[in-house]
Amino acid sequence: MEAPHNSPAAETVPEPAGATGPDPVGAVPEAVTVTLTVTSPEQMQDLGRRLARVLAPGDLVMLTGELGAGKTTLTRGLGEGLGVRGAVTSPTFVIARVHPSLVQGPALVHVDAYRLGGGLDEMEDLDLDVSLPESVVVVEWGDGKVEELSEDRLRVLIDRATGDTDDERREVTLVGIGARWAGLREALA
Repeated sequence: MEAPHNSPAAETVPEPAGATGPDPVGAVPEAVTVTLTVTSPEQMQDLGRRLARVLAPGDLVMLTGELGAGKTTLTRGLGEGLGVRGAVTSPTFVIARVHPSLVQGPALVHVDAYRLGGGLDEMEDLDLDVSLPESVVVVEWGDGKVEELSEDRLRVLIDRATGDTDDERREVTLVGIGARWAGLREALA
């Protein structure tokens, strides 16, 4: 059983323009945050399709959320929106799957880093740094493991009710880190 998920990025506040001195703990320079409410798996998949319209080759997307939060459902929508081949399913046992484009777009590289304990060194065998320039790389459970792949990245934090509940409501917080994501809010409107 997994410990309750705490969303460090939800508490992250970008440093104000003109501020001086060391970055406050948890501050993310050049971050854009968008929070959305999703009330069904269909809406989560639709969010993935909408987000796919914003993605481009070289984008790194990091998904964080408890087991069953909707990370793979969101990625399934990304795959549909990107027009990739193959059913997007959880890569838990294979660690990574590559879904080539059927529409001359970027491939989708879907990684599940849940069972990987170390940082980027342990993930080196996956050659994500080689795949990234021409693909969209989506890493579930990637926090603390893949940030070094790109200064510009999109963190997607999915919070859901825990315990004995059938509540499908999710709070999805998108944190675009770096100049690449400056127009994220407008792009999703």
